[in-house]
Amino acid sequence: MIDLLLIVASYFIGAIPFGVIISRKFYGVDIRTVGSRNPGATNVWRTLGAKPGAATLALDALKGAAGIVACRFLLPGVLGVQVACGVAAIIGHNWSVFLKGSGGKGVATSAGVFIALMPAHAAIAIAVFLVFFRTTGHVSVGSMAAAVALAAATFVLKTPDLYRALVVLAAIMVLVKHVPNMRRLSRGEEPKVNFK
Repeated sequence: MIDLLLIVASYFIGAIPFGVIISRKFYGVDIRTVGSRNPGATNVWRTLGAKPGAATLALDALKGAAGIVACRFLLPGVLGVQVACGVAAIIGHNWSVFLKGSGGKGVATSAGVFIALMPAHAAIAIAVFLVFFRTTGHVSVGSMAAAVALAAATFVLKTPDLYRALVVLAAIMVLVKHVPNMRRLSRGEEPKVNFK
């Protein structure tokens, strides 16, 4: 029973739309009506500034890690439930019950999941993100490159099969969620983010 409760709790924690909450409470703005209209950290940062953007980024990552940490404490060594909690958190962020099924792109929440599950792999993905972001100025390009790099790392570094399956699934979700970004990039219309 506790495993099911952890998975369900991970979904609902993942579904908390911190970008929407922060933008409304502190700025009187519904982030879903401005910029790219995405409730994630990038749009918050680009539209409202570094402080709310960084707060959204950190909270979205923490909600990805929360279920993993709880699972390790309550059900140590049960990899299947850890993976299920990670999937649930990412799905919660991407398709939030609190936003009537809409949500973000899952990058920060996925980062939190994988920092908690496999920090060495996550470090590679973060490094790849930074290289591509710094080179192109596009968060979307860095995010997609990081997703691919994380998946590739599971075939280079020692990785449990269940973790590899989660990474591949998460990478697919990130890429699917970035299809609109790919279209804007192809038209030269994708906005850049100044993280200074």
